[in-house]
Amino acid sequence: MLAHLLSFGRSLVRRKNVDCLEDSKLCRCLSTADLIALGVGSTLGAGVYVLAGEVAKGNSGPSIVVSFLIAALASVMAGLCYAEFGARVPKTGSAYLYSYVTVGELLAFITGWNLILSYVIGTSSVARAWSGTFDELIGGHIEKFCTTYFRMNLPGLAEYPDFFAVCLILLLSGLLSFGVKESAWVNKIFTAVNVLVLMFVIISGFVKGDSLNWNISEESLINVTIVTKNLSYTGNVTSDYGAGGFLPYGFGGTLAGAATCFYAFVGFDCIATTGEEVKNPQRAIPIGIVSSLLICFLAYFGVSAALTLMMPYYLLDEKSPLPVAFEYVGWGPAKYVVAVGSLCALSTSLLGSIFPMPRVIYAMAEDGVLFKVLARINPKTKTPLIATMTSGVVAAIMACIFDLKALVDMMSIGTLLAYSLVAACVLILRYRPDSVLENSRMNKEGEESELTESESHLNRLKDGEMTLQSLLSPSLQPTKGSSNAVNIAVAVIVVTVCVISAITTHCGQAILSMVPWVLGTLAVSFVVFFICIILVCRQPQTSKRVSFMVPLLPFLPILSIFVNVYLMVQLSGDTWIRFSVWMAVENDSFSVNRSVGSWFWRMLCCLGLL
Repeated sequence: MLAHLLSFGRSLVRRKNVDCLEDSKLCRCLSTADLIALGVGSTLGAGVYVLAGEVAKGNSGPSIVVSFLIAALASVMAGLCYAEFGARVPKTGSAYLYSYVTVGELLAFITGWNLILSYVIGTSSVARAWSGTFDELIGGHIEKFCTTYFRMNLPGLAEYPDFFAVCLILLLSGLLSFGVKESAWVNKIFTAVNVLVLMFVIISGFVKGDSLNWNISEESLINVTIVTKNLSYTGNVTSDYGAGGFLPYGFGGTLAGAATCFYAFVGFDCIATTGEEVKNPQRAIPIGIVSSLLICFLAYFGVSAALTLMMPYYLLDEKSPLPVAFEYVGWGPAKYVVAVGSLCALSTSLLGSIFPMPRVIYAMAEDGVLFKVLARINPKTKTPLIATMTSGVVAAIMACIFDLKALVDMMSIGTLLAYSLVAACVLILRYRPDSVLENSRMNKEGEESELTESESHLNRLKDGEMTLQSLLSPSLQPTKGSSNAVNIAVAVIVVTVCVISAITTHCGQAILSMVPWVLGTLAVSFVVFFICIILVCRQPQTSKRVSFMVPLLPFLPILSIFVNVYLMVQLSGDTWIRFSVWMAVENDSFSVNRSVGSWFWRMLCCLGLL
């Protein structure tokens, strides 16, 4: 019994060895341009047509351009971590595989499970958004018909089954099953149309815009507030739209807007799932991730600037800001161009949500943590056909009957958790001893017969020992001891970041009131946090070089972890309860049957019950 428990315990932390030279079972046909189009299409969704107006009116005002800049920098930090792993481990699996290679099977399983959750909910919600946008363009006939004949009045279910969304998901799943090259061409066409529409919006905004809209006086905003509220008494009236100028809500409002804008850059990680389908993954994946994030930032920056120049930010419509803005400047027919761009953006976003899901499932099935049948590759199309259609059917069922509004925030937890884990894995991997050096050292020890067994054992202990002197004055090359020190330090950093984020988020009033235990806990956490950073900085890094490496190590990955954890803490308690239930089912499934019996279907049932 004890032997079985020890064996199971070792299986939880065992790491996967990846042979980067091994031939891929999938079709290597994607180019760097295909990856950039995939990243841009997945990231630059319909949010670019809506989010700018919502954030500008409620949080940032004209400084929304700064909000997008801050959000882009935070996203780039996560993107650079993915880019280095794409260069080091050019295989299918994204964050699941990166975790498996670095920290072991259990965390990899958790990551893969959460990625599947994010992709299923993301695909379903985008499909319903596409259906709703199209229905709105044709006068709402689909909704009227379905609510008349198929209304569902049950808790947790949608108001009516969305058959159009089902057809859309199955259609794109079939397209992906037909071949990745064909899917890439369709994605490039829709992405090109979307980018052209956004260029039209940006140019129109700068042509018809007025720079005075970036410098509205507080007196004007007070007058607008009086008119809006229909006040008869105008003394001591404060503006509902901030203090005017470029930062009407202060820099705090700009930061709040940046936290919302951060989610606009989610989606680039789908590029990391193409490791076995791109021609030169170690070069193409880093270029694809960084380039797509840069293009998306320029698009968000340009659209938000054009929008706030065309009309005063306090007049923006939160649901459809661009059509209203064009009406405001006298270009009403331009709303049809915006509608076409919005549908193209939703199409590429939907394709970007469906595309990585079967590849993560395929990678997990290939490793034996999901049904092996899901790892089968169609010999003609060279795609994971069963995984693609299975995931498509599940997402279609979700889109058809479930109310997804309460589950969308769970996507954020899964995505941010994956970002944090990848950043931590970059830290761990960069301070790990070179496998080549370790193997040569072992071979050398085997050849030197004059070393006794006790001397060899002593050498291994010296290589792995952790003393204060070895931590502060380590050797020039990473050892097992220095690697273990970094592992422990990274774990402590994650814990302290969680504590700091929780206190600053939920105990803000206690901090202002100078409550001793809150200030003490915060101070100790910061001290431990900085000590761990100094400790990591002192350790030697691996000498192995790849085509792309994260700069400013260890500061950039640590800052990425801080941003991601802080955003996770901001989510509501209901979201965390649902996520906890999801994780409990996951851990139970993993413990009962690692090779997977019925847990995959139990997972889907649990998602539906949520």
